[in-house]
Amino acid sequence: MSCGEMRCDYSGSHALVTGGTRGIGFAIAQAFTKAGAQVAITGTRPSPDDYDNDLSAFEYLRLEVRERESIATLAAARPKLDILVNNAGTAFPNGRDEYEAEVFEESLRLNLASAFHMSNGCRPLLAASEQPGGASIVNLASLTSWFGLPMIPGYGASKAGLVQLGRTLAISWAAEGVRVNAVAAGLTATDMTAPMIDSPEMLAPFLSRTPLNRTAEPQEIADATLFLCSSAAAYITGQTLVVDGGFSIYG
Repeated sequence: MSCGEMRCDYSGSHALVTGGTRGIGFAIAQAFTKAGAQVAITGTRPSPDDYDNDLSAFEYLRLEVRERESIATLAAARPKLDILVNNAGTAFPNGRDEYEAEVFEESLRLNLASAFHMSNGCRPLLAASEQPGGASIVNLASLTSWFGLPMIPGYGASKAGLVQLGRTLAISWAAEGVRVNAVAAGLTATDMTAPMIDSPEMLAPFLSRTPLNRTAEPQEIADATLFLCSSAAAYITGQTLVVDGGFSIYG
């Protein structure tokens, strides 16, 4: 498995992408599949046919990531795993206010606790991986891992927690050959961010401090994820790769 000439080869690898039915997760699942991996994705709907995207290239697993028991059951049933991408998550769960106590706690379960439970459940499989460069976990962080955004206290706290969780697991599981990193995505064109991107008033301040003067495409986040899971990144663990067009340069 390598990323020579900007093309990664994941033939023979087994990957699991949570929340892989749309947006960044879908782009990551597609990228691993095109690179030769066998990819499983999770979603909340009964059937893959219930989604707009064509999911036929993947193994579809129904999962509610807020339920710890469901995560444990899914992880225990996997036959083999080399790569885990903890992508599932959202801001404003079901459109509700994250300043409400129950919604805040739900956001933590959805965006942070689920990544811990999934990683812990898949640990034995990952430790048994023979993938060159070691098995990999990649958590999808965010600019809100560092920057405050008053509208989403739960989401921001969760994404900050993912960065620290990755550092801790990287130390704890290094001896087992499991690397743990994160990708902090800048503003990326997805359904979740469409209201902001479609609003000139909301988008202008973001672009004004982004040197590349544009938003990201999901494929660009997927490319960073493939790199971190490859043997080209075999000496990288406990790190967060920021993919934000330069937004964070200004501190």
